[in-house]
Amino acid sequence: MTALAESLGQWHDFYVLVGTAAATLVGLTFVAASIGGGYFSPDRRVGMQSFLSPTVVHFTAILITSLIVLAPSVSGSWTGLLLAGDGLAGLGYCGWIWRRMIRHGLFAMIDTVDRLWYALLPTAGYLLVAIAGIGMLARQDRAAEVLALGVILLLLAGIRNAWDMTVFIIQRRQP
Repeated sequence: MTALAESLGQWHDFYVLVGTAAATLVGLTFVAASIGGGYFSPDRRVGMQSFLSPTVVHFTAILITSLIVLAPSVSGSWTGLLLAGDGLAGLGYCGWIWRRMIRHGLFAMIDTVDRLWYALLPTAGYLLVAIAGIGMLARQDRAAEVLALGVILLLLAGIRNAWDMTVFIIQRRQP
């Protein structure tokens, strides 16, 4: 067994837990979106694509990261490459969301706390996932810890944002 496989093997239960949580939270986000379905109209499409869709994407990225780490018989090089690609794809998606929010004036309308949770922390999470993947390719000792930190940031941001959106939808729901 390689050093990377041994290192990631110690994280098995962590990735089972966060992967299961992420999959469950994707489902719950769909439920929340269906409950608030009356709120999402064509004129609110930009907001939905800027806030709701990214939260689902972040939870899905956690699930994909967990699947990559837990996949049996995947070499360390492939694991690092897949994780680096996962992180870079997430960074690209975050850049697209930031650009979209700025272009439609949403970034100026949301407060600093929401900017942190919706934009900055997910970007940092994906950056850490990409760095961890590159670290695994370079056989760095702490790559597994960096990966876990990135996943935790994405999970915390996703949970907070899902709650924030749920409260937002409930407060604006038509009687």
